Amino acid sequence: MVRKLFTKATGSVTAAAAVLGIASLASRLVGVLRDRLLSGTFGAGRELDAYYAAFRAPDLVYNLFVLGAITAGFIPVFTRYLAKKDVGDDGMNEEASELGSLLFTMLGAILLVVGVVGAATASWFVPALAPGFDAPGRELTVRLTRIMFLSPLFLGLSGVLGGMLQTRRRFFVYALAPIFYNLGIMAGIVLLSPSMGITGAAVGVTIGAFLHFLVQLIACRAMGWRYRFAWSGSHEGVRTVARMTGPRMASLAVSQLNVWVLTGIASTVGAGGIAVFNLANNLQSFPVGVIGVSFAVAAFPLISELAAKDDRKEFVAQLSKTVRTILFLVVPATVALLLLRAQIVRVVLGTGNFDWKDTIDTADTLAYFSLSLFAQALLPLFARAFFAFHDVKTPLILAASSVVLERTIAWMLVGRGMGTPGLALAFSIGSVANIAFLWVALRHRIGDLGEKAVLRTLALTSVAGVAMAAVIQGLKIAVAGVVDMRTFMGIFAQGAVAGVAGIGVYVVAAYLMGSEEARDVVRLYRRKFVPQPAEAQIGQEGETIIAE
Repeated sequence: MVRKLFTKATGSVTAAAAVLGIASLASRLVGVLRDRLLSGTFGAGRELDAYYAAFRAPDLVYNLFVLGAITAGFIPVFTRYLAKKDVGDDGMNEEASELGSLLFTMLGAILLVVGVVGAATASWFVPALAPGFDAPGRELTVRLTRIMFLSPLFLGLSGVLGGMLQTRRRFFVYALAPIFYNLGIMAGIVLLSPSMGITGAAVGVTIGAFLHFLVQLIACRAMGWRYRFAWSGSHEGVRTVARMTGPRMASLAVSQLNVWVLTGIASTVGAGGIAVFNLANNLQSFPVGVIGVSFAVAAFPLISELAAKDDRKEFVAQLSKTVRTILFLVVPATVALLLLRAQIVRVVLGTGNFDWKDTIDTADTLAYFSLSLFAQALLPLFARAFFAFHDVKTPLILAASSVVLERTIAWMLVGRGMGTPGLALAFSIGSVANIAFLWVALRHRIGDLGEKAVLRTLALTSVAGVAMAAVIQGLKIAVAGVVDMRTFMGIFAQGAVAGVAGIGVYVVAAYLMGSEEARDVVRLYRRKFVPQPAEAQIGQEGETIIAE
């Protein structure tokens, strides 16, 4: 049973997205608990500011060398190598296995060297990263940065393993790994922080990265891959990956530079600025990860295959369907975050040293982040649409343009006294601009993207979203009159009742208006949770087998 979970391939894009979405939901829930532990233990103050600032440099390394190489280069190339000859259910052809070993060795060596250099030079770049910190704050950030610089090595090796799992459609363990990462951080907070302070949380980051690596290594071995030491800069596959990775790394560098700038600005708005920005960002990233990233990762192998066949009609059909599904799911998330932001922040983070002022600051920041949820959820899919055509330069150019716009607006808004919420608003404007640029560019490249169907979905979901908002606002007032809003349970009850009822109204309203996506949700619910005759179950199982 365990081996089957580790090796079973996932069939359709929807099934893969469901696996990724459920696992991502579980991971995000664990991440919420992690943030609650962090906020309750340390509050939105200088220690947590230093912790989040220390993430920036190791995260930059991970994004450049891992996400750049794996997403843009390794997966498409590895897919081509797998197709050279038949691959058994538990095996992998020799050429593909060799490419995996080569990248594992070479990327690991690069990350080890970069980690050592980064840890040694942390005292040089941290002052530029957080110019608003005082001397003790900078010293703490340097110490935490050096500890965390070990994590990109494990996450990088794990990224290679995850790329192989994605290519073979083994999405379960790939989606499970982030849960272990968050559990490692939580272990550091609970077990080490009482004696080590915030340093214990930084050690937990490295523990979590190792667990992220270990669980995917076990899965790859169960799948049939065996590591063999190999090193060859002249290998055709390695050279192709490197050639495709360069522009993608530049694109990610632009994005990461923007985060660095926003972190630097946040360090000047007062104690807790960086912590509030990151806590609000983590909350709004919940639906982005569960919805946007899950569907983008699930769709990428299929749209890459369609692009390779130059089947543009089916490519557009799959892209349009995925866009419409993402929009249908992200609209209620946006409404909920806007109208229940204070309840969400207080329930998730409101404990220990995280006081009411921290709650208000984080809720205000979350509101501005939520304005661009639809754009953030679509960005991973559209970037991969270009990668499917081996085009990594266009997303780079367009990302750079949106970052320049975002950074300019951020300085203006913070200069006018908006503080951290101003940074979130600038981030949202940049995200909306980026998806608009990508949409126009992709349409110019391949023609009609099924906009009529997308606009119809958007119109229906907007009307359903208004109905959802009305229900939430009414129930917020009604529930507040019968519960004690000074207690955790009172705030939780208000948010839960209003949120669940609002989502129910949203689905029903969309269904009654003829939304294809709403009808899919209802069919899925009936198939999974409503008892059916044995004949119907057999028929559905047969359909599933055929689909896969």
